[in-house]
Amino acid sequence: MSMDTTPREIVEPSNEDTEFVFFSGKGGVGKSTVSCATATWLADNDYETLLVTTDPAPNLSDIFGQGIGHEVTAIEGIENLSAIEIDPDTAAEEYRQETIEPMRQLLDDEQIETVEEQLNSPCVEEIAAFDNFVDFMDSPDYDVVVFDTAPTGHTIRLMELPSDWNAELEKGGSTCIGPAASMEDKKIQYERAIDTLQDDERTSFAFVGKPEDSSLDEIERSGADLGELGIESQLLVINGYLPESVCEDPFFKGKREDERAAIERAKAEFDADAMATYPLQPGEIAGLDLLSDVAGVIYDGEEPTVDVGSATDVETDQSVDTDALADPASIADRVTPGAETRYLFFTGKGGVGKSTIAAASATKLAEAGYETLVVTTDPAAHLEDIFGEPVGHEPTSVGQANLDAARIDQEKALDEYRTQVLDHVTEMYEDKEDTEIDVEAAIANVEEELESPCAEEMAALEKFVSYFQADGYDVVVFDTAPTGHTLRLLELPSDWKGFMDLGSLTKGAAPAKGDKYDEVIETMQNPEKSSFAFVMYPEYTPMMEAYRAAEDLNDQVGIETAFVVANYLLPTEYGNNAFFANRRAQQEKYLGEIKDRFETPLMCAPLRQDEPVGLEELSAFGDEIAGLSDIPEREPEVTVS
Repeated sequence: MSMDTTPREIVEPSNEDTEFVFFSGKGGVGKSTVSCATATWLADNDYETLLVTTDPAPNLSDIFGQGIGHEVTAIEGIENLSAIEIDPDTAAEEYRQETIEPMRQLLDDEQIETVEEQLNSPCVEEIAAFDNFVDFMDSPDYDVVVFDTAPTGHTIRLMELPSDWNAELEKGGSTCIGPAASMEDKKIQYERAIDTLQDDERTSFAFVGKPEDSSLDEIERSGADLGELGIESQLLVINGYLPESVCEDPFFKGKREDERAAIERAKAEFDADAMATYPLQPGEIAGLDLLSDVAGVIYDGEEPTVDVGSATDVETDQSVDTDALADPASIADRVTPGAETRYLFFTGKGGVGKSTIAAASATKLAEAGYETLVVTTDPAAHLEDIFGEPVGHEPTSVGQANLDAARIDQEKALDEYRTQVLDHVTEMYEDKEDTEIDVEAAIANVEEELESPCAEEMAALEKFVSYFQADGYDVVVFDTAPTGHTLRLLELPSDWKGFMDLGSLTKGAAPAKGDKYDEVIETMQNPEKSSFAFVMYPEYTPMMEAYRAAEDLNDQVGIETAFVVANYLLPTEYGNNAFFANRRAQQEKYLGEIKDRFETPLMCAPLRQDEPVGLEELSAFGDEIAGLSDIPEREPEVTVS
């Protein structure tokens, strides 16, 4: 690892052009905190600064303690700093209006209606959010724009979009984001965005991670993916290490030793120009004082402040009986299949341990005799790391009877979808030699449309839907992408059904799926067949993100939350000092709030000294999670002779 540059030199503007700083990483690692601290530090150093979040589940408002939303908003108490939280739905509607308005004087009503139908494509949300992102890369009003991006897998997707959509527009003709001929300005803008992203004099890319091997594994994979796009990562921030002074017993001493080993590994392996670290605080990082402390440590080389007495106002003598809050029998009832296959979804903010909870749940269900499949839809999937076994695109055993695992491989899903559509088109025109349609031209047109970036979204949806027809499983456990992207996935069956009903060429060429999508929507809405669980650790930001997402899931898709999971609960037998008493009291406070807000059964999962890896450890972890050890044994099938 080269250390020729300081973090300050990487983020501080060095010329007259607007500069851009991107922060990415697995959700829940403190990426938004570091982004906010960086933007605050730049503004305090007299740079006109804009902070933009592209995360569908933003929390800038929570960190700064003020409303922000989709409009550029001045941050109270800090000169030179503004922020915006890009809202995908609002961005999509703005994009539609901006695209259609110039055409109203040129096209008749029927032609306008055709364009409006094109712009009802679900992938317009993706390009619209991206369009906002590109707009801010062309902002001479600011010295520097700081991007707090979506969790890693989706950030890579965002970075690929300029090239993907540019290639699509170069083909000309009609696209599902509007007529290509009317979008020459967009094409020029996208080309400029590509150049800027690849220019390390104007763009800096930073990863934020926890001092854990799984977090570093993901950063290394993502750094390699960015490198293929011509974007070099320049800064690594390791956030949330345990302060040495508070680790007084074997449990936390062991955790700290593991963290130090991870930090040393990062220094040795990660290819960046600079690295910084910041400790875990006894309370949550919110408000300008703590943001200033984060920035001072990272950019000014100051010693961190870990003030147990004043970092949080939680009363340390508060006591909540987590055993009384948990409801093991109700949890067991909501995860156990009945006569039909049950679909079990674990979602939540990235980094809250949902993959591990999903894997442990699947392990205990399989042990109870249920044929179980666990599937990850997360682009940054690490089920393979958790099980310690290969996990591919198709379901395969992970070494235990009744238990298979799979992950959606985007490239393979896209290949499958293309083959499916083209086979269907070919079949449509078989034995129709007398047709007036130029069959070869029609197929070539479909092939071209299947190169569109939105075909990837459709392919992922198709693969997701296919698991609702998977034969032979009593239960299918979904380890989903971080919250905002999960909501997007769950909206897609109804969104694409509506779009396909319009009957455009590619959508009409695809096999009819309307009835199948209806069935999937109804299955997800039926609590007898599907259970949705939000995983969080008991802190304000993950709790509020999960609560808002649960409300959206109910309002937009008609799906109710079956139970919630509170993960990483501090053990009572270790950490007998003020630091952990403070954090434990904070957890207890939020456990009570979680129970009150969600009004649904609570599954409690403890913090472990080591992340469980392999079936034996997953089974032991499952025994510690309220409800999983209460799953009833599957009744043997009765055969009639």
